[in-house]
Amino acid sequence: MALSATLPPLREVIARHGLDARRKLGQHFLLDANLVARIVRQPGELTGRHVVEVGPGPGGLTRALLDTDAASIAAVEVDPRAIEAIGELSALDARLGVVAGDALALDLTTLVPAPRQIVANLPYNIASPLLVGWLRQAAQWERFTLMFQEEVGDRICAAPDTEAYGRLGVLAQWICTAEFRMRIPPAAFVPPPKVWSAVVVLTPRPEQPDPGLFKTMERLTAAAFGQRRKMLRGSLKPLGGEALLERAGIAPERRAETLSVAEFDRLARLLHGG
Repeated sequence: MALSATLPPLREVIARHGLDARRKLGQHFLLDANLVARIVRQPGELTGRHVVEVGPGPGGLTRALLDTDAASIAAVEVDPRAIEAIGELSALDARLGVVAGDALALDLTTLVPAPRQIVANLPYNIASPLLVGWLRQAAQWERFTLMFQEEVGDRICAAPDTEAYGRLGVLAQWICTAEFRMRIPPAAFVPPPKVWSAVVVLTPRPEQPDPGLFKTMERLTAAAFGQRRKMLRGSLKPLGGEALLERAGIAPERRAETLSVAEFDRLARLLHGG
């Protein structure tokens, strides 16, 4: 029998630990067992994988992960109430370790050995900076299966020349293949957020840029999309402007949202090479 089938209802866990969701922590708890089981299927086979979960809350997704054949699970949590609740699960399954700390301040690659993945319902208020930090070290990860606000999921997977396309999408798609897998309604959460949510699966590409080139791409995309209605000759003026664009074979009258990820890659490599 799966471990989750033997456990008390999550609402009981929330009540026992006084685990009311707190806005300042970006908490929205997912309690539907069928839904979290679907999310855990999105990354594919987890047998032998070492998984990091960020922001487990009362443990709904954690329970579903423990029902897989993952080799180990490290749950990173900053809320003392949730740490206590997740501690009850770790006492029942030695594969689960609880890490008390802020995921933004931790190098998650130090928590589990390879092959490693992240599967998480991310706290909404820090989801984008978390993702950018993980993209910087994507070569160390096999896959990211992450829940965001739907708007953020749209931005990560957006195509050029669409309203959602921007810096986050360029960075994510440069480093990974990005797949929009699930839409989840507000009613699935406690408390329900004001927006729909999305599960996105990001798989790092075989070839990864060195840290210096990644920093250059961050500078480039920040400049290009910082004034996205400007022509590139203006927005990229501090980085070389028309001369850089001419070397890349890109018309200076174009705007950032019209460039493909491959064109941003070309610009970044030219800028990085000097």
